[in-house]
Amino acid sequence: MSISVETFFLDPSAEGTLQARIQQMVAQGILAGRFRPGERLPSSRLMAKHLGVSRITVTLAYTELVADDYLTSRGRSGYFVSDNAPEPPAFPAQRFNQGTVDWTRAIGQRFTPGLSLEKPSDWAKYRYPFIYGQADKTLFDSANWRLCALRALGMRDFNALTSDYYDGDDPMLVDFIARQTLPRRGILANTDEILVTMGAQNALWLSAQVLLNSRRRAAIENPCYPALRNILTQSRCQLSMVPVDGDGLPPDALPGDTDVVFTTPSHQCPTTATMPLSRRHALLEKAEKEDFIIVEDDYEFEMSFLKSPSPSLKSLDKNGRVIYVGSFSKSLFPGLRLGYLVGPAPFIAEARALRATVLRHPPGHIQRTVSYYLSLGHYDALVRRMSKTYHQRRQAMGEALHAYGMTIAGQGTYGGSSVWVRAPFGTDTTELAARLRDDGVLIEPGAPFFAGDDIPKNYMRLAYSSIPESRIAEGVHLIAKAVRES
Repeated sequence: MSISVETFFLDPSAEGTLQARIQQMVAQGILAGRFRPGERLPSSRLMAKHLGVSRITVTLAYTELVADDYLTSRGRSGYFVSDNAPEPPAFPAQRFNQGTVDWTRAIGQRFTPGLSLEKPSDWAKYRYPFIYGQADKTLFDSANWRLCALRALGMRDFNALTSDYYDGDDPMLVDFIARQTLPRRGILANTDEILVTMGAQNALWLSAQVLLNSRRRAAIENPCYPALRNILTQSRCQLSMVPVDGDGLPPDALPGDTDVVFTTPSHQCPTTATMPLSRRHALLEKAEKEDFIIVEDDYEFEMSFLKSPSPSLKSLDKNGRVIYVGSFSKSLFPGLRLGYLVGPAPFIAEARALRATVLRHPPGHIQRTVSYYLSLGHYDALVRRMSKTYHQRRQAMGEALHAYGMTIAGQGTYGGSSVWVRAPFGTDTTELAARLRDDGVLIEPGAPFFAGDDIPKNYMRLAYSSIPESRIAEGVHLIAKAVRES
């Protein structure tokens, strides 16, 4: 029996290449039981004409399905559903309901509302996306990334691809971090002092879990990265919010009973303030005198296109009091979710043991792909290209904000990818963001970054990492117009 070509159609909302979508379409029909063993598929010519694609695309899709034993080829007779194809389940799937469980009582701990920062998944469709932390496909080196991924999938790296490291990491990646990445920040570390994490946020969570309990006090910057505040709130530690000034976190404002300080000295989040060298020394001296630990989130240190970055706190630390958090996700792409922790061996041992109970280790093939991308020089080339482009966009942003009377409250001394803007008092940037979407403009309201009872509503973060330079001035004009109207 032949399967009618009219049975097939491509879902316009599906992702992937045409070949992959055709493979998925046929495989789903087999798995659902609509196509049965021995039934003949439409010829590649007929299927291509019906779907409006090239014949070679259909042929390649069929060939892959033969390799996976979904289809079988019978010479000149065409392609048929294989006798060995996966069979649909013998029982129908059942949609479960809540039943009689009272989930308001059954849930022992609550972790909602989550990050509290809203980033639309379709941000790239907006003409003016002043949105932070998203990858710009015009800058990313997809060709070399693809080659590194293919190399990592090769037989030579079979063990790195398939092995369970248990609580370990890819030695090639750890070695590169130790010999190349960290020395650029003035840090020397042994392999037992480095732990690969699922991004910086995972590193911050591990640090909080290892260092804090309900009797210990953590101090964080205000405003700060909302996810960090959520992490520390969930840890149930005692929490102090320390207001930042133009130089970042002021050491003298720290409570006397502080156990752990979380700080972003290179680019304070979100104000982008850079902590001066003198204040860094003062913070380290206070940590030694009052016996507390510092967790340094050194995000975006690579994006220093104006001048060289200040030494990291970790590089100035002579007494092992600084835990260093780095990330490849910020400079490569956010979906990578790969970062690292650097600290004294006893701390890393505990963080490693905790990580092993939750996720064992980040995927081996991702670690090996990044290892190749770093070691072959592609990463450095990407950072240079991004820095040059960000510098141009930063100039365009500054000129536009000045031209339209917007107030820059903070912009990184060494670079970065965003500016912190203060709108006139009385402006609610959350409402402003909602209105601007209709004009194709995305901004980040500042309120989620603050904690306390009297949260200012007139701040916003404008990133230039994902918007072309040619659209910055026009986008800023729309923001300034909306501010005036509000």
